[in-house]
Amino acid sequence: MRGIYLPLFLVFSLSLAGQAGPHVHANKIDEKVTVDGLLDEAFWQNAGTASDFIQYFPNDSVNAALETEVKLAYDDDFLYVGIIAQSAGPNYVISSLQRDFRGTQNDNVTLMFDTFKDGNIAFAFGVTPYGVQREVLISGGGAQISGFNTSWDVKWTAEAKRYDDHYVVEMAIPFYSLKFIEGDNTWRFRAYRFDIQSNERSTWVRVPQNQLLSNLAYMGTLEFEEPLGKPAFPFSFIPYAAYAGVRDEGATSLTGVRNIGLDAKVPIGDALNMDLTINPDFSSAEADDLQTNLTRFELRLPEKRQFFIDNSDLFGSFGNYFREARPFFSRRIGLATDTAGNLVQNRILGGARLSGKLDENWRLGILDIQTASSPEQGIAGYNNSMVAIQRKLFARDNIGAFIVNRQLTSGDTSVTPYNRVIGADYNLASADNTWAGKFYWHKSFVEDNPDATSSAEAVITRNSRNWVFVTDFVKVDQDFQADLGFVPRTDFFKMGLAATRHFYPDNKYISRHSLMLLNINYWKPTLDWRYTDHTNWLEHQIYFKDQSRLRSRALDNYIYLFGDFDPTRTEGATPLPADVGYRFYQYNGEYTSNTANLLTYQVNTTLGQFFNGQRYSIGGRIGYRWQPWVSTSINVNYDGIRLPEPYASANLWLITPRINVTFSKSVFWSTLIQYSNQQDNFGINSRLQWRFAPLSDLFIVYNDNYYSSDFTPRLRTINLKLSYWLNTK
Repeated sequence: MRGIYLPLFLVFSLSLAGQAGPHVHANKIDEKVTVDGLLDEAFWQNAGTASDFIQYFPNDSVNAALETEVKLAYDDDFLYVGIIAQSAGPNYVISSLQRDFRGTQNDNVTLMFDTFKDGNIAFAFGVTPYGVQREVLISGGGAQISGFNTSWDVKWTAEAKRYDDHYVVEMAIPFYSLKFIEGDNTWRFRAYRFDIQSNERSTWVRVPQNQLLSNLAYMGTLEFEEPLGKPAFPFSFIPYAAYAGVRDEGATSLTGVRNIGLDAKVPIGDALNMDLTINPDFSSAEADDLQTNLTRFELRLPEKRQFFIDNSDLFGSFGNYFREARPFFSRRIGLATDTAGNLVQNRILGGARLSGKLDENWRLGILDIQTASSPEQGIAGYNNSMVAIQRKLFARDNIGAFIVNRQLTSGDTSVTPYNRVIGADYNLASADNTWAGKFYWHKSFVEDNPDATSSAEAVITRNSRNWVFVTDFVKVDQDFQADLGFVPRTDFFKMGLAATRHFYPDNKYISRHSLMLLNINYWKPTLDWRYTDHTNWLEHQIYFKDQSRLRSRALDNYIYLFGDFDPTRTEGATPLPADVGYRFYQYNGEYTSNTANLLTYQVNTTLGQFFNGQRYSIGGRIGYRWQPWVSTSINVNYDGIRLPEPYASANLWLITPRINVTFSKSVFWSTLIQYSNQQDNFGINSRLQWRFAPLSDLFIVYNDNYYSSDFTPRLRTINLKLSYWLNTK
């Protein structure tokens, strides 16, 4: 596989040319600006303006029906943005007053700034007609949803005013909240708008519907009147104090645990940042969503901890394109398995992370975190570190290299003393994102290192308006080991092929529909390349002009079991025997209503064979909101597994009601209830948050967990946490 990397990426990359989009000019001002949503300062009359938006949905080839104007100006400290968005009426759609809103459920305008002009990383800022803000870190060129991270936080201000036929937004973004090179006079820039009440999405610079609206391949240029000076990046200190009352299973009273810690952000140069943490506390983090697992493999959960978010792609995007073999997965840090086999929190003593740009072409990331040992739980202490470097090539491509090291520092010396992974990745991304791909080779090292310890992939995607083709080849050796990564299976060679055809009918109800054919095959190299798995499916998706969607899929599955496996995970059940191949056919259907409606719903079903039995699954979600104050929803999923005797059958339920209340733009209350009989857990997570200053919060978090089989208590905690974001400037 390595032999095909160089010719492939040279053939594709050397033929690429950059894109030239529209330009908008920003004047430098010396007036005092009051951010109040009025745009009554004199300079706004002559400010450079991005207008003439083009529809993205329901049609990507016509001008937007309602005008949007984005005005830009700046001084030494702030970038100012004024937005005038024409509307069909005063019935603005707004789902919540809480920060980091979902774009598909709110009227909003979002701005993207590619300050390094690399087509890979951008900072996005969005505002609703109610002045609710979101900031987003875009990575991977914005070509996938996973590269759109709303967990990123920085300081900036915005206010909005609503009128019957338009709304106005005024924003002030400190230059210290952005990263750029001193002396720059141009950035790549684009604005886009969700006009939910008119069922229109539009953008400054056309984006075809076969690409995501966040794609950085389609950008204009923001020109500054004078070169930008050196921003006065502040030191940021984020101390916290927390108290937790904990009652474990069988205890009759709460045990008090007090905690203090500190996070800090230290700027280094124009575009590097040092993140420091001492005794971090993640008790305020949102609870993970429970999932029913019918596969043989571990499920991957998203990272929500702020310390790991900034430049997270620089560390976490190495490895398999479809996340089957990633050498670094930050969720591994702070979690460990105790002597009973339970996944528990492992205390982080402290850590440091240096990340950012060295110049327009080079990025650097260095991470080092120390976790504590816990002899009573049988958990060893480890030092966890990673160094990554990335170089931009051609239009939007980049090449990167890394080393990951997990080193035993204390505790049980009988465990593996170290695990290291090194490797290099080449990421292909053409100027218009028609061509994309990844080529990598990684190798792991452990004590008594065997030879077969590598992982490699070559994947190419061609994404045009009418056709999408994907070819994917992956090989992961039997003894490839990445203790800080996500590698759910080893010892396989995978070949995947997919073709999708998009249709754009001249139809009153349908915006587009797509037909996809997918074929994925697996072999096991150590067993004379035994054929082990395949998935074939034929899928049809319809995207309606009212923003609802319908998907239907016919599947042909084959799985050869090399170990005993019980898909129901029933305690004491007879598992399906090893060394047997199972071929089964299924049908899957799903309908999602327009998420902009006050009442929303989604239904899905999977019917057909399952290993040597049958599967009857149905699920869905129904939600209602009283905008902008309250939103409620309940998810219900039922999986009926029927296997012949003596194997286990099961009725698996996952029920998750949720309620979110926004009393104002600074006080929020959310409650999530989760019931899963597969995981034998009934849990309640209720969180009250008061944002009393920018990015500074008081949290009260209540967690209560029971065994779902008999509802006996499992774990109860009450957390009080105060954090304050202090900038020294």
